[in-house]
Amino acid sequence: MAKPAILTIDDDPEVLRAIARDLRTQYGDRFRIVRANSGASAIEALEQLKLRNETVALFLSDQRMPEMSGVEFIEQASNMFPEAKRVLLTAYADTNAAIRAINSARLDYYLLKPWDPPEEQLYPVLDDLLDDWLSVYRPAFEGIRVVGDRWSPCSHNVKDFLARNQIPYQWLDIEQEAEAQKLVDYVANKAEKPQLPLVILGDGQQLQQPTNIQLAEKIGLQTQAEQPFYDLVIVGGGPAGLAAAVYGASEGLSTVMIERQAPGGQAGSSSRIENYLGFPVGLSGGDLARRGVTQAKRFGVEILTPQEAVGVRVENSYRIVTLADGSEITCHALLLATGVSWRRLNIPGCEKLTGRGVYYGAAKTEAIACKNEHIYLIGGANSAGQAAMYFSQYASKVTMLVRGDSLTKSMSQYLIDQIASTPNIEVMVRTEVVEVKGESNLEAITLLHNDTGEKETVNTSSLFIFIGAQPETNWLEGVVARDKRGYILTGADLKQNGKRSSGWHLEREPFLLESSVPGIFVAGDVRHQSVKRVASGVGEGSIAIMFVHRYLAEVRA
Repeated sequence: MAKPAILTIDDDPEVLRAIARDLRTQYGDRFRIVRANSGASAIEALEQLKLRNETVALFLSDQRMPEMSGVEFIEQASNMFPEAKRVLLTAYADTNAAIRAINSARLDYYLLKPWDPPEEQLYPVLDDLLDDWLSVYRPAFEGIRVVGDRWSPCSHNVKDFLARNQIPYQWLDIEQEAEAQKLVDYVANKAEKPQLPLVILGDGQQLQQPTNIQLAEKIGLQTQAEQPFYDLVIVGGGPAGLAAAVYGASEGLSTVMIERQAPGGQAGSSSRIENYLGFPVGLSGGDLARRGVTQAKRFGVEILTPQEAVGVRVENSYRIVTLADGSEITCHALLLATGVSWRRLNIPGCEKLTGRGVYYGAAKTEAIACKNEHIYLIGGANSAGQAAMYFSQYASKVTMLVRGDSLTKSMSQYLIDQIASTPNIEVMVRTEVVEVKGESNLEAITLLHNDTGEKETVNTSSLFIFIGAQPETNWLEGVVARDKRGYILTGADLKQNGKRSSGWHLEREPFLLESSVPGIFVAGDVRHQSVKRVASGVGEGSIAIMFVHRYLAEVRA
């Protein structure tokens, strides 16, 4: 953590050096001494401190300076750091100005030049002021700050990316917090008005409307593979992919995992998983992802994120994966664990307002903004139930909209019981959303009550959608066999009418989790007829490694 600053200003170079020397001698171990030779340069230094989220404990300014007097400087600087102590250095002739400044600039003290000896004339006064400041000082948040608009899809994307990658950040709403506008103004002083969201890194660097790749490079995530060839390439970083990475690397396979958003997959956004073996009080999806990533990296797995696989081709015993940036990674064994994505809601207004009050999945980053609001969730499976329980801690009311007759068909009983016992959660069955309304952000939704055929429009600022899942496997067209919905066929499912898939050329039968291409394996939700549970994904990812070893033995033989 950076030391709090003491800022001293004097236009006389010799006086400035002397006061800085005395300050450093007494306070250099606890405070950073910052010097400026004019009011303008001092204001500029303060702006940089603000952008780095550092703080100032004390201003010590000379009164007689050209262009900006000491009192004028303190008045401006106090708007930036209102808690800093304020001391004026004056000649005897300026004492009246100093006395007036006690009221006009809320001056804490004034000192006469010369201050020698400092042990008698300087330190006792500053000691008292700094002790007083330290008694109420609370360190500022250290890390990334995001300045943006609640209704901006780009702002939502930045927050979601940071949160899902376990990167701490501070959100500052430009419409709600004065500090947010000040930071924008400080950046604008150096260039044109910045485009929001504005991401300010810990060292003061700024990114405007950054992409995920730009963010990843700045925060130190790995986006490029270190080697051209691996024993095992895993596409997808959900529970299945993470489990495979841990087991593969721990058993000696050189392993790289490619994840286009953040490790954890859909499970990583779950607010609470309470039926996962070994965690009697439950754990969040984020915790599960964090533990999995730590474990994988411990065994030497390379995790590329955000990075996306866009193509696969087969050359003899090699499987070559093409990435979105055009680079390629070669392997003998490839595991597809890409999971599924939320099905899009195709109703009027929905596409326009996505990221502006309409969100797919839990979107936990929006929870605080929903405080004391009435929000709506679409869906009746576990993900929707977990989200309802999470948002009920913030929203005044959570209404779940379920198209079916009840929750029992698709939700675990423990969640049904929790929802029933939570007073601010309402479940509306046989109800669906047929339209969303709003200009710059969501303002209302239209409900269709299927029992009566009646429509009802209700006001809301937030709608969260959990309406089933679909695989995104079009990039594998012509490579591996898939079912009609796009899920990848494996093992015995590859046989049709007793015949093998046309792409299979080996004498042996495909392994349990092997696709229609030897050496390309599948695990987790993207696999045909998989069980859509975290534990089953972890199990499949682990089991797949056994078949990978068998396949690699064939290749090496």
